Amino acid sequence: MQSITECALQGTTVLLRVDFNVPMENGVILDDRRIASALPTLTYLHEHGAKTIIVTHFGRPKGTQDPALSTRPIAVRTSELLHLPVLWTADIVGPEAQSLRSVLHDGQFAMLENVRFDAREEANDSAFAKELAALADVYCNDAFGAAHRAHASTAGVAAYLPSCAGFLLAQEIRVLTSLMTTPEHPFIALLGGAKVSSKIGVLESLLHRVDAMWVGGAMACTFLKAQGYGVGTSLV
Repeated sequence: MQSITECALQGTTVLLRVDFNVPMENGVILDDRRIASALPTLTYLHEHGAKTIIVTHFGRPKGTQDPALSTRPIAVRTSELLHLPVLWTADIVGPEAQSLRSVLHDGQFAMLENVRFDAREEANDSAFAKELAALADVYCNDAFGAAHRAHASTAGVAAYLPSCAGFLLAQEIRVLTSLMTTPEHPFIALLGGAKVSSKIGVLESLLHRVDAMWVGGAMACTFLKAQGYGVGTSLV
C-alpha cells in the first residue's frame, strides 16, 4: 500500500476521497469528527503544493439530486477547520469540475458536490470512474469508512490513476492489522449498523479471534428475531 508520503505532489492535482458523511440537521453539522480526522492528510497536501479536489458521499440520495444532502455545508466546515479556503462546486464531473485544474493554485482545495448524486457512483460504472480520474493526476483514498465499497470513487478510479493511502486510512489499516495478528486479551468485538448481510464475512472471521462478540445497533434485531424474540417494527 503506497503512502501519500511516497508521492510527488508539488504542482499535481490530487483527487482525494474522504468519508465526510457527517450527522447533519437542517444544514447544521452536529459532529465534525470525520472531517477533523482527515485534517492531517489535507494539511500535508496543502504543505506539499498539491491542488486537491475533495470527493465525498453524504447520505443516501440514490442517484438523485437532493438539496438536503448537498456537500456545501461540509465544504464550509472543512474550510473552517483547515483555516484555509475550500472552493465548492455544484458539479461532480461536468465542466465546473473539469475547470478546477486551471482554477486551483498549488496548495488550494475544492470540494465536489455529493458523488452519490450520480447513480453511476454506486454502480461502480467504469465510464464514471474514468471521468473522475480525468480530473486529477493522483488518487488518494483516505475514506476508511467507505473503502470497503466497490464504488466508482473508491475502487473504480484507482484503476486509472497512480494511487496512495492518506494518513487516516493507513492508520486504520495499521490498527486493524495488529488486532488481527497480535491482539491483547481480552479481545472483544463490538459491531453495529443496520444490515447483517454485508457483515457476515467479518463476523465469521472475527469469531475465531475474539474472546467475546457484542452486537448492537439495528443489526441486533436480526439476531434477536432469529432467537425467537419479538422485535416489533424494528428493522430485520
